[in-house]
Amino acid sequence: MNILKLLDKLSDDKFFTTETSRLESLTNMSSMGQKAAVAAVPLGLGTLMSTSAKAETTKTSGTFFKTALTDALTLALTLEYLEDEYYSKGLGTAGLIPSSDKPVFMQISKHESAHVAFLKSTLTSLGTTPIAKPNFDFTVGGAFAPFADYNQFLILAQAFEDTGVRAYKGQAGNVMSNKAVLQAALQIHSVEARHASQVRRMRGNKGWIELADGGNMPAATNAVYAGEGNTNQAGYNTATAFGAAAGSAAYDEILSGTDATAIASLFIV
Repeated sequence: MNILKLLDKLSDDKFFTTETSRLESLTNMSSMGQKAAVAAVPLGLGTLMSTSAKAETTKTSGTFFKTALTDALTLALTLEYLEDEYYSKGLGTAGLIPSSDKPVFMQISKHESAHVAFLKSTLTSLGTTPIAKPNFDFTVGGAFAPFADYNQFLILAQAFEDTGVRAYKGQAGNVMSNKAVLQAALQIHSVEARHASQVRRMRGNKGWIELADGGNMPAATNAVYAGEGNTNQAGYNTATAFGAAAGSAAYDEILSGTDATAIASLFIV
């Protein structure tokens, strides 16, 4: 089976050309707090968290590369499960999403479903049983009410998309052993980046991130943007020539497997 076949539909961005509403940011938001992330991680991701540093070192073992590859795909599948269910629930909640915005989220939802199908198929083709979809709690124990408040729905949508973009980039080195998977992962990454930019603009933000500032986001989401203020790229200080804001925005930073897993785990029962 061609592992890229399931990605064909990702080029359909016609709904993203329509004008969408801009909403005021939520000013009073409950703090997400801290949870024990490892205890909530589904089978397969626990290994990724404990070995993420090792997975980023250079080794030649075929077994090592396969493990790094499947762990990276398992992390991606967990994030895609989360997004897929989130948008499905949002679209299924009567009166939540304004009719002007609904076509956008219908299209994003289709993309996320395609990503889930691809990742499950790829893991199976590699001889690894895909993890089952976790049970999600998008309220984080009552701290959020995304299906009762559209402002909060958009806030979490932005946080999930911005996390996904950085997480895919952070795992690039772990999927390089399989060129077909690397190509597909890069294709998914660019689509996730378009999702993130679209949702950010729907909230009245810029489509890019400057100085680790998510843009009218509650402090509970700071972990999503940690490190985005970096202006040093391969020894070159971009702030010197372009200023700190423009220099940081010109280069999006990676999110480690450990950090991406910890963020996702906040929403896993």
